[in-house]
Amino acid sequence: MKELMLGNKAVARGLYEAGVCFISSYPGTPSTEISEEAAKYDEIYCEWAPNEKVAMESAFGASLAGRRSFCAQKHVGLNVAADPLYTMSYTGVNAGMVVAVADDAGMHSSQNEQDSRHHAIAAKVPMLEPSDSREALEFTKLAFELSERFDTPVLLKMCTRVAHSQSVVETGERQVPLKAYEKNIAKYVMMPGNAKKRHPLVEKRMEDLARYAETSPLNRMELCESNDELGIITASTSYQYVREVFGDNVSVLKLGMTNPLPTELIRNFAQKVKRLVVVEELDPIIENHVRTLGIPVSGKDIFPIVGEFSQNLVARLLGQELPVEKELPESIPVRPPVMCSGCPHRGLFYTLRKNNCTVLGDIGCYTLGAVQPLGAIELTLCMGASIGAVHGFNKMLGEEAARKTVAVIGDSTFMHSGMTGLANVAYNQSDSTVIILDNSITGMTGHQQNPTTGFNLRGDPAGKIDLEALCRAMGFKRVRVVDPYDLKQCDSVLKEELAASEPSVIISRRPCALLKYVKHNPPLRVDPDKCIGCKSCMRIGCPSISMKDGKARVDSTQCVGCGVCQQLCPKDAFVSGEGKEA
Repeated sequence: MKELMLGNKAVARGLYEAGVCFISSYPGTPSTEISEEAAKYDEIYCEWAPNEKVAMESAFGASLAGRRSFCAQKHVGLNVAADPLYTMSYTGVNAGMVVAVADDAGMHSSQNEQDSRHHAIAAKVPMLEPSDSREALEFTKLAFELSERFDTPVLLKMCTRVAHSQSVVETGERQVPLKAYEKNIAKYVMMPGNAKKRHPLVEKRMEDLARYAETSPLNRMELCESNDELGIITASTSYQYVREVFGDNVSVLKLGMTNPLPTELIRNFAQKVKRLVVVEELDPIIENHVRTLGIPVSGKDIFPIVGEFSQNLVARLLGQELPVEKELPESIPVRPPVMCSGCPHRGLFYTLRKNNCTVLGDIGCYTLGAVQPLGAIELTLCMGASIGAVHGFNKMLGEEAARKTVAVIGDSTFMHSGMTGLANVAYNQSDSTVIILDNSITGMTGHQQNPTTGFNLRGDPAGKIDLEALCRAMGFKRVRVVDPYDLKQCDSVLKEELAASEPSVIISRRPCALLKYVKHNPPLRVDPDKCIGCKSCMRIGCPSISMKDGKARVDSTQCVGCGVCQQLCPKDAFVSGEGKEA
């Protein structure tokens, strides 16, 4: 049956048809929907893990048990899971195991735009790159066959455009191959004596995979008999851009396996064209491989090494013309990212800014606390880094810094990789204040559950971690809970904890305003007779509040009646109920 499918949904369908039994992932855009779509199949066990390392280790355990397994993460998530991945290359697998990694060229929702092909090369595992939804489904199924045939985990590299675009796929039936678990200490126990014997097998496997790449249907030549002036080597979404620009009027070597890369196939293709160009986003992985073969080639001398490509960019840099796009009559104003109306983080960040705190931040939608007018966060590095950073910061700068410096981290991010940092603060006793922003969900990636919410991936009741008890068990004597809608409480507790000469934790607890079960108050309005246009309410950056004719104004379609603005207004101009609006 044919169906129009999102790339991530197509991967999930491929997992179903391949007979996958176990999926463990951590949500990370643009990979999140793979596991969410797979969870719709009752035949597959699916879970959110606390982080990507745990997800990969759990998937490996399922493979060891003889069941095909899978885990997914975004590119920076693979950094977290690199430890098990690099050693799994040595152990190999039992049942097939596939690891999806979704790159984010252009940094639509990421703190960097690293190229995950480096991980495949360094870990010495094969990598497949689909260019559309059809290939996403087919490559997923093939990846499991390769995993079992070559005794290796296989990386499936998605990217934002392939993950979040749609094309037609043809679905098939589910087949579930099962394997028995057999004890094999020499294969699976990676102490030095065993690992030394496994390494030559890894190198031999890569040689075998390189030979497979030469004739694999994953890599194909699409020759234009009427034009031998230009040949393009490309992969993934760049292949789609090339075809949209040139149609069938150019010869293309389309690579679906980007590690290991073929050699003879590339040489053969290069001989058929007068000029060779590699079109690939981010790093020159393919281009450098071609150069090692002694073949003249262009690539990053033409195309940028940063950012996301497009049809227009490919056409412009390769001297092609596209149909002129219609221009809008006037420019559209930029809409900067902003925390939602009623976001529970807003009041807390306002309090931190008001107290001139140095705020070391973390990964989550609360990173928007760095944006004006709040402008509170001064550091965002990676998941969990805020707590480790505040410890080192305060150890070096001492008591004066500790009196005004805090770390902020979300509940999901805390479970991901904040706990070890907090253990370090407790163990090595830095005078640090850590604020856990508990909005009862994983907000940034679309409301996924986490170990603090009490529900699993499918929304069923699950184990629930008590943050207060956990922090006390780690050795913190000072653990406070505040409501971020209550600015006076936030201010007094913050001052008390910063003044205390010992480690402390503040839990700012209020569920995300966008959660369906959250009940809101009626929207507020502004009494125009009371408003003096002082703009005190504008300091919190709420998108529901604007100024018109010198008076504050509330957008009732966005306002959730959180009341934070009421606490800032010196004239009590924000009121509830019907009446004349400014």
